[in-house]
Amino acid sequence: MLNVSSARVVAARKLTERAGRRAAGLFLVEGPNAVREALAAGAVRELFCTPAQAYEGVSYAGPIHLVDDRAAAALSETVHPQGVVAVCALADVPPEVALARRPQLAVLLAEVSDPGNAGTVLRTADAAGAGLVAFGGGSVDPYNGKVVRSAAGSHFHVDLVCDVPADQVIHAARAAGLRVLAATGDGSAGLDDEDAAGRLAAPTLWVLGNEARGLPPELASRCDDRVRIPIHGRAESLNLAAAAAVVLYTSARAQRR
Repeated sequence: MLNVSSARVVAARKLTERAGRRAAGLFLVEGPNAVREALAAGAVRELFCTPAQAYEGVSYAGPIHLVDDRAAAALSETVHPQGVVAVCALADVPPEVALARRPQLAVLLAEVSDPGNAGTVLRTADAAGAGLVAFGGGSVDPYNGKVVRSAAGSHFHVDLVCDVPADQVIHAARAAGLRVLAATGDGSAGLDDEDAAGRLAAPTLWVLGNEARGLPPELASRCDDRVRIPIHGRAESLNLAAAAAVVLYTSARAQRR
């Protein structure tokens, strides 16, 4: 059984840092459900399990390491480790590769810094049927542990684009035939009006900005339209993850009519 000082555990712990992940081309996935999705995608390179969570009967021919509780805690970024951690291959692709698959619905995160929000947007985009989620330059690392936990396996269901300038993603998406919409609180077009007019049925890239600052004006100006979500009550606004859910599901419904 491996302990916290074992070479394999020490090497895997380096993947809790962005530099270590990029150098190795690997990241960590924790918890039975997310690990199951990674296994189904063929992304797992190693498994670490405590005896209580030993993975039995999994379709995986690679190394499975038993670890003690301290080693499991060292590999986890949570208060209560779940006892199973997978080392997985990074999953991102260039925007041209993702767009060549002709996604009908896509998301671009521009300078989004909160990992919980980013992971929730990724999970929501997956649930809404999006084919592409891009993390523009200046956004949180999509392989950050909190992003991975919040996404709950969605890293393996959609095409990820990482560390590409947001304006480059917008240009590539428009060239691929997607309508580019900025979700902004002061948008000139209303989401309900766009839906009623049938304009959301077109292949669409939604661009979402920073939680506090929103979209930079120069980036919003590169979008085809700036769209606002109607606020019917007294709340000033929606948070990023809630706004993403509203626009993505509105588009998904329009595209499926």
